[in-house]
Amino acid sequence: MTAALVAGLIAGYGIAIPVGAVGTYLVSLTARTSLRTGACAALGVASADGLYALLATVGGSAVAGALRPVLGPLRWVSAAVLIALAVRGAAGALRHHREPRPGTGPGRPPPGPARAYLGLLGITLLNPTTVLYFAALVLGTRGADTALPPEETVFVLAALAASASWQLLLAGGGALLGRALTGRRGRLVTALLSSGVMLALAVRMAVSPL
Repeated sequence: MTAALVAGLIAGYGIAIPVGAVGTYLVSLTARTSLRTGACAALGVASADGLYALLATVGGSAVAGALRPVLGPLRWVSAAVLIALAVRGAAGALRHHREPRPGTGPGRPPPGPARAYLGLLGITLLNPTTVLYFAALVLGTRGADTALPPEETVFVLAALAASASWQLLLAGGGALLGRALTGRRGRLVTALLSSGVMLALAVRMAVSPL
């Protein structure tokens, strides 16, 4: 049981700690909204990681094998979503920067906690790397013995808790960033940097070999 707990924590942190486009968007979202909204978005990312850990633990090689034929199309869909987020974020930042006063004009309101949770959940679920990661990890550490249901449950919950703790840490960093950079220029710069990172990662995702 202890081994399953440690393995789950390592698995959760292993997939969560590398800050990619989703982590960048999470920090940017929290900076321009609130800690509550960012925390809900962070839990959306962690929920997707937990779901993929569950699928990989239960399905193992069957899940990875079923997903591999559509890995290419899923990667293109994921890249397209990241590009759309980057363009939307940059366009919104430029529009608000040109407004005479903050908050004026017909700009779209930021997402609330529920929409932030569902949005980040959907974005993270589009990433097939997560399920392949967990499937390979489970198959590589299970060996000849079949894991018991209690051990599988502990593994999944530990992976979920690890991912949630890291994503909430990113959201907290976004909240601090939002308090420190309250000026219009600071918000513009951080939004454009975030969009640039997401565009670069989307391009790398699209051109990298399967």
